[in-house]
Amino acid sequence: MTSPDATHPQQPVFTIRLDDLSDSRIAAFLNEHLADMRATSPPESVHALDLDRLRQPDIRFFSLWLGEGSSGEQLVGTGAIKRLSAEHGELKSMRTRASVRRQGLGRRLLQHLLTEARSMGLKRLSLETGTEPYFAPAQALYEAHGFVDCPPFADYRLDPHSRYMTLAL
Repeated sequence: MTSPDATHPQQPVFTIRLDDLSDSRIAAFLNEHLADMRATSPPESVHALDLDRLRQPDIRFFSLWLGEGSSGEQLVGTGAIKRLSAEHGELKSMRTRASVRRQGLGRRLLQHLLTEARSMGLKRLSLETGTEPYFAPAQALYEAHGFVDCPPFADYRLDPHSRYMTLAL
């Protein structure tokens, strides 16, 4: 998927691609993500996946790149879909770089992931996010796309530092 969108000429040029996680920039980006999660939530409440756990066959990982051409592009976002069952998936590793937040790129990435989840035959997509104020923008994004609160799913347990959300696709 590539932009710009003719109806939004100010939108930056970006590409979203299915990724094999081999680029070293992705490892650094995910390490920043894990560090932020560990700084924001207690250890037992950090459910972000590291690089090895994202390379599992039940996970489709996507990267969001800003700019054109491999030398001029910058990694600015990631997101993954983990298949939990034939019809249920989990949104993982959804993140945009702080310097590009509030530009609509997270929304575009989430829309792409929702389309991918549907193409995978999923009927439901769920997620776990934090409850601290740091996570409020992410929660607002998910709510704006129709995600609603739900009980813990998969292997999650009730946790005051976790909010569970789901969307019927």
